[in-house]
Amino acid sequence: MRTHRKTSLFTLIFALILVVALVGCSSQTNNSTTPAAQNNAENTQTPATDEPAAQGSDGAYPIVIKHALGETIIESKPERIVTIQWANHDVLLAMGVVPVGFSAANFGVQDDSGLLPWTAEKLQELGVTDPNVFQDTDGLDFEAISDANPDVILAAYSGITQEDYDLLSEIAPVVAYPTSPWTTTWREQVLLNAEGAGMKAEGEQLIKDTEDLVAEKLSAYPQISGKKVVWVNFSAQDMSQLHIYTPIDSRVSFLYELGLEYPESITSQITDPTSYSLKLSAENAEALNDADLIVGYGNDELLKALQADSLLGKIPAIQRGSVAFIDSDTPLVAAGTPNPLSIAYTIDEYLKLIGAAADKVNE
Repeated sequence: MRTHRKTSLFTLIFALILVVALVGCSSQTNNSTTPAAQNNAENTQTPATDEPAAQGSDGAYPIVIKHALGETIIESKPERIVTIQWANHDVLLAMGVVPVGFSAANFGVQDDSGLLPWTAEKLQELGVTDPNVFQDTDGLDFEAISDANPDVILAAYSGITQEDYDLLSEIAPVVAYPTSPWTTTWREQVLLNAEGAGMKAEGEQLIKDTEDLVAEKLSAYPQISGKKVVWVNFSAQDMSQLHIYTPIDSRVSFLYELGLEYPESITSQITDPTSYSLKLSAENAEALNDADLIVGYGNDELLKALQADSLLGKIPAIQRGSVAFIDSDTPLVAAGTPNPLSIAYTIDEYLKLIGAAADKVNE
């Protein structure tokens, strides 16, 4: 694997060029805004100056991006961008940039392409017929990543370890998640990946466009607003344990964005604020009694099994069928973890599903 570290000579030349440019130019005012991430925005920072440099397409370099695994310095605007793990490539594609390599989707895919339908649709729109897709669902393919010859590796939504990060950093600068694995909100994902690609202004516009779309679609579902929800994964094979996603999980944070919220009976049981999941014994299923509706992965067959269960069948949302189950055989199963492309592709179907569950609350 090759190392993208600048030599002392390059640093000296860069410094001399900068001095000449500063002497030759009149006083210049730089402008910047703090990243408008929904949570933990302080983890994405630009170099401290008297007047911070803007980090848009024409931003000043080098830039510094702080994240959970370290501090990444990007010396110049990347031309060859690699993304790894979940959906980071969709952010680039939404901004019209095709990564030179990206990870295959590992669930929700309907064929052997490794592409979810919104990714395939955008690639077709951009005229790409043979993308470089890493088949790395069983672990990162460091060789393939290195062979893509990246200038930067984007992993804002991922679960990479410190060891992964250190190895990847020997290939190119790496932008990791802001606080903890698999908890990056879609806004943070856009902001971090856009800044790492030298496209901060475009990322901010993408967020605004996505927010406007969600607001427009949500206006047709007033029954959703204010409802108590819990994202629960049940298993028909083992109903003794429930797997709950916590509010810092991107699936749940998007539900909050839709006007839903978690009941205190669940949030009071979260002991680790950095964990995206919580296990609950079926004996303590009464904690779900305050939920107006339940969202999770499943189908009608699972709902019938839950309703027949002696413990879980007593949960009011289960009894009345106020459940928005996402079938694993559809691409929507992958849209629960949102990004701008998946939101635009599935928002109608997703709101219809949640809206129908909300309608049953007052029946």
